[in-house]
Amino acid sequence: MKTTTLALTAAAVAALTIGAAGVANAQSRDQIRAVGSSTVFPFTTAVAEAFGKTGKFKTPVVESTGTGGGLKLFCGGVGPQHPDIANASRRIKKSEVDQCAANGVAEITELKIGFDGIVMASSKAAKHYDFTRAQVWKALAKEVPVNGKMVANPYKKWSDVDPSLPNYDIEVLGPPPTSGTRDAFNELMMEGGCHQVKEVAAILTDEKARSKACLSIREDGAYVEAGENDNLIVQKLGANPEAFGVFGYSFLDQNKDKLQAAKVDTVVPSYELISSGKYPVSRSLYVYVKNAHVGVIPGIRELIGEYTSERAMGEEGYLADKGLIALPKADRDAARVSAVNLSPLKL
Repeated sequence: MKTTTLALTAAAVAALTIGAAGVANAQSRDQIRAVGSSTVFPFTTAVAEAFGKTGKFKTPVVESTGTGGGLKLFCGGVGPQHPDIANASRRIKKSEVDQCAANGVAEITELKIGFDGIVMASSKAAKHYDFTRAQVWKALAKEVPVNGKMVANPYKKWSDVDPSLPNYDIEVLGPPPTSGTRDAFNELMMEGGCHQVKEVAAILTDEKARSKACLSIREDGAYVEAGENDNLIVQKLGANPEAFGVFGYSFLDQNKDKLQAAKVDTVVPSYELISSGKYPVSRSLYVYVKNAHVGVIPGIRELIGEYTSERAMGEEGYLADKGLIALPKADRDAARVSAVNLSPLKL
């Protein structure tokens, strides 16, 4: 991707001022507002609560809207009616950066807070099974190769995909397209699994057609969009031990009394293996800050300071207790410097 610097435009300058009445209105909001990823939600909530306990500022309001929905709200403009912070379980896209800029959100600070992994989980009451990414892709893809052709997915049971898998109907509960977890699942699990199925490349020689086939999920009920409420998925897995759910590792860690995770490509999802990059379905997590709101909405700079502190995002920090997998120390130090300096995002 080409390097893109968010330049301050005349429109952005105008948006920064918000107008005389707008500034007064902005200053009247004395509580930080964060939106976005359901995966990052518990981390930002924990930081917000610790921040609020200092008594210097009100505890920020944190909403779980999904990564895509949160970034849409965040990029909607500058002013008190728009959020100050966006949580994201994937990196912001160039198209979203461009949308921000078009709406006067000209400078954004990116904070990478740590790592997470995508897991295939089931109820602890269920029999344990492990998967390859290729098996998951064959189970969930809209079209799969059969006899040298791409056809509508004919597999009804996991055992249809591979006799070693359970004789259960394929039912996977997962996030909707607006979720960063869904984006990561598509890229790391679905596309990664598709690349392991050699017949796809032999049949679809056009790269665009192949990419579309790799990322298209079936719509016949085998994959169930369960919204942004991970707790609801946990309840459904408890009710149906033959179903599997797609989660971030951090959520699994918080519900290890109820859930178990399958290995993926023989690798167990664990703190150490996700941190080292050996677990094949792992990702980075982010927080984005609207620089124009710093100094207008009180406490944003101080909240960033709390988020990037070792007591929060360090290996022994309180976010580790919530399931966050810490960045290496050098990366944490770099993130801290960038955040404190409000360094504008570059893609």
